[in-house]
This record gives sequence, structure tokens and C-alpha cells, in this order.
Amino acid sequence: MHPYPDLGTAAQACCDYILAALSAARAVRGAASLAVSGGSTPKALFVAMAAQAFDWTGVHLFFVDERCVPPDNDLSNYRLARQYLLDAVKFPEGQVHRIAGELEPAEAAARYVGEIEAFFKTNEPRFDVIQHGMGDDAHTASLFPGEPLIQDTEHIAAAVYSREKEQWRVTLLPRVLRKARHSAFLVAGADKAIALKDVLSGVADPMRYPAQIAARSDADREIAWFVDEEAAELYLLSR
Repeated sequence: MHPYPDLGTAAQACCDYILAALSAARAVRGAASLAVSGGSTPKALFVAMAAQAFDWTGVHLFFVDERCVPPDNDLSNYRLARQYLLDAVKFPEGQVHRIAGELEPAEAAARYVGEIEAFFKTNEPRFDVIQHGMGDDAHTASLFPGEPLIQDTEHIAAAVYSREKEQWRVTLLPRVLRKARHSAFLVAGADKAIALKDVLSGVADPMRYPAQIAARSDADREIAWFVDEEAAELYLLSR
């Protein structure tokens, strides 16, 4: 891992990595798939992406998770992407696959699974790139420590109730998260330092450190970390 001075620099590097991976995927398969996360950190990534002269033709955008709120709600991950990326680049509407958070949670999850399966033409979807964030509790997607769905190996996505946030969400599940060709983690801030150290150098325990679900490299997939110096400090000191 090479730490970056700040979030903006890390986000730009993450942007460059993702766009290169999407271009390569599109050249091989004629289309490319990207799933993005929500929260505060991806805003910097979306801004960096919007500033690039990138051809989004054939790139299909999905969401790692979504809060069960209408698409114009301030808490909506779709709204964040719309505000800072989609509108700015005039992203083709038919290539955006949002989670319908305004529906009942189970219905929203079922509809999203159907849309994913329709795009990939299989019930074994494999995204070209999944962009991950990570919370200070080591959660990723909407899979928080102790969540039983962390052990779900059958389903693509599901509705989940976050007791900590007191909120229903829809999230992709490990079956999909651990199969992406490229998993790009964007992590920033001193509040993430302990969690990052535990995820990367602690015991293998996804129930305790859910980000470990997608953090393992295999022969046919690549993990990339884009981390600012504050978040990386404890991990680097522990090496």
C-alpha cells in the first residue's frame, strides 16, 4: 500500500485506476460494469471522475448498497452519484441501475437482483470493478460487524436492517463482493486507522471485520487500496 497525502489525492488515484480498468474491460467485452459505494468518501471520487474526459459509452453503473429512501433524499447514494457525477458527465440514463430505495426493502432487493441478473444474463454476476468504502467499524457495503448476511453465500443482494443506524438498506452480498475482477478501496481519515490495521493485519474474521470479505486477492482478481496518510498510519507502523 502506498498512502496518499490526503483524500483528494487518493480519490484521484482511485479514479485513474477505475477508469483504466473499465476501459480495458470494455475493450475485451464491449461493455463494462462498475458498482459504487455511498457515504462521505465517494463524493471526492465522483468529483474526480466528472473532471475526466472519459467516454462512458457501454459503462453500466450499479450501487454497492442503498438506504431505503426516495432517490431525491439527502441520504440516497444514488442522489450523491447523480449530483456529483451522473449529471456532470451526462451519463447515459439507460446505463444507470439504481436500487429503488423508495420501495419496501424486500421488494427493492428483489427488483435489484432481477436487474443485475438481466444485465449479466446469469445468476452468477461478476462486476468488472467494485468500489468499496470502509467505516470506522470495518464495515463495507451495508454489512456491519455481526450481521448474519456476512455468511450468506447464496444470494446476490438482500434487504438488511442496520440496528446501529436504525435504517433499512439494500446491499450486495459476499457472493458478489468477493468475485469482482477489481476491488478498489477508498479509505480516508484518522478515524479509520484502527479498522484499516485490523482488516489488513488482524485475524481473518469477516464477521468482526466485514471489509475482509472483499480484501483478499486471488489469481483472477485484483485488490487496490487508495488510502490517505491518516488512515494508513497505524497499519504502516505495525508492519
